[in-house]
Amino acid sequence: MTDSTTLAELVARGDDGAPAIRTPGRDALTYDGLRALSQCTLGVLNAAGIGRNDRIAIVLPNGPEMATAFVSLAACATAAPLNPAYKREEFEFYLSDLGAKAVIVLDGDETPIIEAAAKLNVPIIPLTPDADGPAGAFTLTPGAGAPAAAGGPAGPDDTALILHTSGTTSRPKIVPLSHRNVSASARNISNWLELEAAECCLNVMPLFHIHGLIAAVLSSLYAGASVACTPGFSALKFFSWVDEIKPSWYTAVPTMHQAILARAGRNREILARNPLRLIRSSSSSLPGPVMTELEEVFGAPVIESYGMTEAAHQMASNPLPPRERRPGCVGIAAGPEVAIMAPDGALLAPGEIGEIVIRGDNVTTGYENNDKANAEAFTNGWFRTGDQGKLDAGGYLTLTGRLKEIINRGGEKISPREVDDVLMTHPAVSQAVVFAVPHDKLGEDVAAAIVLREGEEASERDIRDFAAERLASFKVPRKIILTDEIPKGATGKLQRIGLAEKLGLVP
Repeated sequence: MTDSTTLAELVARGDDGAPAIRTPGRDALTYDGLRALSQCTLGVLNAAGIGRNDRIAIVLPNGPEMATAFVSLAACATAAPLNPAYKREEFEFYLSDLGAKAVIVLDGDETPIIEAAAKLNVPIIPLTPDADGPAGAFTLTPGAGAPAAAGGPAGPDDTALILHTSGTTSRPKIVPLSHRNVSASARNISNWLELEAAECCLNVMPLFHIHGLIAAVLSSLYAGASVACTPGFSALKFFSWVDEIKPSWYTAVPTMHQAILARAGRNREILARNPLRLIRSSSSSLPGPVMTELEEVFGAPVIESYGMTEAAHQMASNPLPPRERRPGCVGIAAGPEVAIMAPDGALLAPGEIGEIVIRGDNVTTGYENNDKANAEAFTNGWFRTGDQGKLDAGGYLTLTGRLKEIINRGGEKISPREVDDVLMTHPAVSQAVVFAVPHDKLGEDVAAAIVLREGEEASERDIRDFAAERLASFKVPRKIILTDEIPKGATGKLQRIGLAEKLGLVP
């Protein structure tokens, strides 16, 4: 089969009667059903004046309708998924910043996006799920409009998906991703994981995020396989979903894996009768002990991958067995080219630490309306990720930190990830996140937020002494916060920047 460069071509890869979209408790939507839904959506939107490159915000709960709405809408316009948990003021910012032409919401949902859209005069398009139909079936009822100026299915260079960067330290940047970008990334992940049509991915990731949209949904559809869309992550329901859906794999962020592990002991019978082929982890660093425990409990290889929005998700990944998987390492180039760059733009030799750079057909061509950011992000055709790392002679990539997160303690540069890894080897520690706190003389000092394993005990002094035996003194956290839960971002990722403020360590 020829390669796909648009979502319409990607969805065309699956066999007519094969399951495409699944969900617990419902019949599956087949590939011919998904294609018919996409074609119907195209006709409805085009008739309402919405066509190629028109931006439509999607504010829907996680589930099969979110997946099918994204795929169907992006095939003929530009999908802009937004976190349903945003407040009205946040919705106003994103709608205005995107220049959204309309907003798709669940019919009857009392979301603050409705008030925000009304203030900005952005039309609402209600989506009504077909309760008696297969997973993800829906009807859109937009208001009347003139026919779209640019109708029909989108082309390879049209924008399929538009997202914002997290904006932790500055105004969020707009990342447009073309059909060529997202199709290439779906191909890369599908091929890398050797997905086959008979397989099913259990998706627990939010579908307003690049990880869930590309790694779970589009990679599965590229393979002609199915994806089971849950209402969102729940460690309580995860094992019953596994028992019902019988997936061959799932993909998640490390905090989700850790929550699953905490309940795995009482669900060993379910795991025994529903073996997985693989587990994928991405979006932040997976601690080595967690990877080891996952593999022991599930009896399946854990494939840690490295992704970001600007790359339409995947950049590097550990390979499947029998090739080597390395705990604490994000693997080898798995789609785009990967290199290490010095500040002056020179590419560095294996073993040398510098900024990780990428280039390939899955990488965005640039931020929207942001010449300054693009000038900083692109050098000699390479996209600068903002991550620090090194490649070894075999091409394996190790992340040493986020450049903005490196702690500068009186001139001593400390990688939070290195300290994380040491703290995670303490037998009582379940989660550890190291971050910077202000210091009046040194500029910054080292702090750590710690969650202990259930039933385990350790004092701040115990953990600090443990670290002091394994780290140079300037790397040992001076402040350790023992907490039941570490604040996370909307997608479940632990965020170092701003953590000092969230934990009340900054006056």
